[in-house]
Amino acid sequence: MFERKLMSYMQLRKGPNKVGFLGLLTPMADAIKLLVKSLALVLNGNELLFWLSPVFSVIFLLLVWFLYPWFGSNNLFWYGYIFFMCISSVNVYCLLGSGWGSNSKYSLLGSLRGAAQIISYEILFVFISFFPLCFQGSFFLHSFLYFGFWYFLWLFPLFVLWVVSCIAETNRSPFDFSEGESELVSGFNTEYGAMEFACLFLGEYGQIIFISSLGILVFFSFGSDFINIFLGLLLAISFIWFRSTFPRFRYDLLMELVWRYGLLFILIYFFYLFSF
Repeated sequence: MFERKLMSYMQLRKGPNKVGFLGLLTPMADAIKLLVKSLALVLNGNELLFWLSPVFSVIFLLLVWFLYPWFGSNNLFWYGYIFFMCISSVNVYCLLGSGWGSNSKYSLLGSLRGAAQIISYEILFVFISFFPLCFQGSFFLHSFLYFGFWYFLWLFPLFVLWVVSCIAETNRSPFDFSEGESELVSGFNTEYGAMEFACLFLGEYGQIIFISSLGILVFFSFGSDFINIFLGLLLAISFIWFRSTFPRFRYDLLMELVWRYGLLFILIYFFYLFSF
C-alpha cells in the first residue's frame, strides 16, 4: 500500500483511495481476497514444485531474519554472514521452481531470466561483502552491532554498488527483467493466485527489508536496533524511488554492468585500497 501511494504521488495522481479512509483498508481487502480464493491447479504442471516454491521462499525469508542481530538476542551464530549467503543463493531455486512447475512458457522464460540475473549479481554481492568483512575481521553479525565502524566512509563506491546489486538481486525496477518484457507477460508468477501469490510477494518484500537493514548494519552499524531498522526501511523505500525514476535497462546492458564494469571496478578498488 505504501509503495502504491508513494508511486502515485510521484506521478501526480492519488493512487488507491476508495476502500476505507484514503484507501488505507486496500491492503486488508487484498489480503482477505487472496486468503479466501481457492488454490490454483495447473494442468500437466509439476504440482509439488508449483506449491512448494512459494512456501519455501517464505521459509528462507524467516531463516535469514533469524540471523539478524538484536541487542539481547541469543542467536549467536559465529558464521552468520556465510549462512546468510548460502540461504540467499538457495533462494534462486524457488524462482526456478515457480517457473518450471507452472507448465507455462511465459513463466519458464521469466524464471530463467530472473535466475541468470540473480546468480550474476550474487557474485558481485559476495565480492562487495568481502571488504567490510575483512575490515571487521569476522563473519559474526553481532560484532557489527557491538563493535562496528562507519565503513561507509571508506567504501562509499562499494556501498553504491551494493545497493545496485540488491535491487538486481531482488528483481526490482529498473532491473525487473523476470517480468518486464512484453513476451513474458507477468514473468514466473503468471499462473499464480490466492495464497501462493501472496507468499511470493511476501518473500520479495521481506527480502528487500532484510537486505536493506543488513546493508545499514554492515556499512554504518549505529549500535542501535531502532536506528538500524529505521534506516533500513528508508533504504528499502529508495527501491520504490528507483522504480518510479529510472527507465528499465536492456537485458544485455544489465549483464554487461555486472560482468564488465562491476567486477572490474571491484578489482581496481581492491588494489587501490590495499596498496596503502
